[in-house]
Amino acid sequence: MTGNITGISGPTVRVALKGLRLYERVYVGNAMLTGEVVKLEENRAVVQVYEDTHGLAPDEPVQATGTPLAVSLGPGLLSGIFDGLQRPLERLRDDSGPFIRSGKEIYALDRFRQWRFHPLKNKGDHISPGEILGYVEEGHFRHNITCGSDINGSLSWVADGEITIEGPAGALADGKEIPVYHEWPVRVPRPYRRKIAPSQPLVTGQRTIDFLFPFSKGGTAILPGGFGTGKTILEQSIAKFADVDIVVYAGCGERGNEMAEMIEEFQMLRDPWTRSRLMERTVLVINTSNMPVAAREASIYTAVTMAEYYRDMGYHVLLLADSISRWAEALREISSSLEEMPGEEGYPTYLASRLSGFIERAGVVETFSGKTGSLSMVLSVSPPGGDFTEPVTQSCLRTTGTFLMLDTSLAHRRHFPAINWFQSYSLYAGELLPHYKENISPEWEDVQRGCGEILRKEETLREVVEIIGIEGIQDQDRLLLHAAEMIRSTFLCQNAYTDDAFSPLEKTLSAVKKILDFHKEAEKKLTQGVALREII
Repeated sequence: MTGNITGISGPTVRVALKGLRLYERVYVGNAMLTGEVVKLEENRAVVQVYEDTHGLAPDEPVQATGTPLAVSLGPGLLSGIFDGLQRPLERLRDDSGPFIRSGKEIYALDRFRQWRFHPLKNKGDHISPGEILGYVEEGHFRHNITCGSDINGSLSWVADGEITIEGPAGALADGKEIPVYHEWPVRVPRPYRRKIAPSQPLVTGQRTIDFLFPFSKGGTAILPGGFGTGKTILEQSIAKFADVDIVVYAGCGERGNEMAEMIEEFQMLRDPWTRSRLMERTVLVINTSNMPVAAREASIYTAVTMAEYYRDMGYHVLLLADSISRWAEALREISSSLEEMPGEEGYPTYLASRLSGFIERAGVVETFSGKTGSLSMVLSVSPPGGDFTEPVTQSCLRTTGTFLMLDTSLAHRRHFPAINWFQSYSLYAGELLPHYKENISPEWEDVQRGCGEILRKEETLREVVEIIGIEGIQDQDRLLLHAAEMIRSTFLCQNAYTDDAFSPLEKTLSAVKKILDFHKEAEKKLTQGVALREII
């Protein structure tokens, strides 16, 4: 179907074209700009264009595709760098230079690359939806080729050898071919057999998180913090060291120089778990602040769909979005251009439901092939002025299990990660405690409780010290302040650019236990009459 443009207002274009569906993908203008139908009216539609609309004019043609915005899922995603529409940025650079031209379409996956296909089924076998037909090696990962919901019957033949993603991996007796890759709408969650309650910790290597506010595989966490609190560095540290199979990192509306530095670092670093290149287990979705705002809104859906794809293979996947506030700002800008009724602080009234629908795509699931995979989310939030009562932070709090508040005062004291240990919390701590006791140490809970007690008492004593001075308190209290300072400066602080950037759970427990043991021994010596100065 073909129509024409009747009006243009920034990235919002009104078109005269009957038969369109909501969220259908269309090509706009002579430049073939990619757009998405966001509003339908009688005899016309409103299209949100994902690219720069400069030079677009009324009466230019509009062409319907009949399909929604979708991503290509198949071998070749790992180590890839894509924009919010899943265009491969490296191949775009090689093809058209450092600047992306409007209307430039390029396949997300390399259609000429040869993959060695290893069949797991034979000719004549019966195969049903969700079953694994075979696999290819994608780096050191086994990339399973599974059957879609329309595949059910006996196999007439199965590939064995070199194939491309264009070539079928096999065919049924009725002639229906089984594709190597497929398209999936980004706004539709991928199906699974059932959801499972999270029970395994996701080790981040950050002592504050792993020890005080544990995070589970299949869980969700938010990192709200004002400017300069280290959100990006903390997310990148988690991406480098997290105990997961695959990381999908969405740079949503961040500065281009930050993303360039991160890409360069990821290409040089080694994964501490497998010792292979960090980039080999990573997919990057980069939509910087100078890219079109509509593509920024779509970028997190592109990222989560690719993450779900690897989850369905039975892998543990971590999705990081930096920052979800930039996504919400893009949503607000789009909503304003559509003249929708604004909600709190100008955000659309459906902000909370959109965020909930996205966050709930995380979880531990049993796939249709019988495997267990997980999708975990860590989302950074950039509240204006560090105001945690603003709508994005509050909407995220309703559906996330871990709240890691980044404190501006800690950041000003050069305490990183600047996680406030009094305001933060984790709803997964009780569920994960049996795992820590059984696999790390039976003392885990006692040590955790002792550490928290010292930090709480220190906070109370600080108020007293501000009034009467350090000389006015007893030696036992001064000793406690010294132990708390050791916990804060040597345990909770971590330098992201040294070998201390990653701390295994055993090392984490040993470090804090030494401090608590020192405090107990020092208390005994105080009761025996030894001077505090000699003990310290």
